[in-house]
Amino acid sequence: MLKLPVSEIFSSIQGEGPYVGFRQIFLRLPNCNLRCPYCDTATTMPQQLRIETAPGSGIFDNINNPIFIDNLIELLQSYDFSIHHSLSVTGGEPLMWGNELRVLLPFLKEKGIKIYLETNGTMPEQLLQVLPWVDIISMDIKLPFNGQTFWALHESFLRNSLKKEVFVKIVVHQGTSLKELQNARDLIAGIDPLIQTILQPVTTTQGIITPKPYQLIEWQSFFLRKMPNVRVIPQTHVFMGQL
Repeated sequence: MLKLPVSEIFSSIQGEGPYVGFRQIFLRLPNCNLRCPYCDTATTMPQQLRIETAPGSGIFDNINNPIFIDNLIELLQSYDFSIHHSLSVTGGEPLMWGNELRVLLPFLKEKGIKIYLETNGTMPEQLLQVLPWVDIISMDIKLPFNGQTFWALHESFLRNSLKKEVFVKIVVHQGTSLKELQNARDLIAGIDPLIQTILQPVTTTQGIITPKPYQLIEWQSFFLRKMPNVRVIPQTHVFMGQL
């Protein structure tokens, strides 16, 4: 049986996107193929995974990493999924572990667990490995940073995602340019203008500043000219004090 490295497992409230406020189990996996300047999550692989002893307690037990997938399944099944909307498979970038997820996810689906994938949307081939067992895709569109652009990868990824429920998140900050937003808008609208799109104002970090209120209004109006389903939603778990 394969092993999978895991950063942490806990029960919490979804803080981003259209499912904000829903209760989920979070399965956080390490490593990422990007280094976003506003990232607020540790992505290095820990020697031990941590699992919360009780929801909201902030107290964790530690288990050696990586963990056998059958042992991981047992841990996940110990949660009461009758009060949880879904399992959020997040990171890092979880699709870096596509081979392992291709083994794990079918077992979870057999138990009736809904799979919610949080991804940076830059690994379209790896998405296809796990797509049959995913229910909801929370896909980021990463605006250019450090001379890197991801438009072609995002387009391929989003087209692959149309077989499932998918929504797009775009993190914006005070320095975001209208040209970058136009490229993102035109990419999404060119695939399907009805795709739900979330403009997510960055939580101020490392000198990257939350947009002004007038910027968010203007940017949302700009998207709404071509797309009817565009919302502005901040990271609510930050000010709720949730993990």
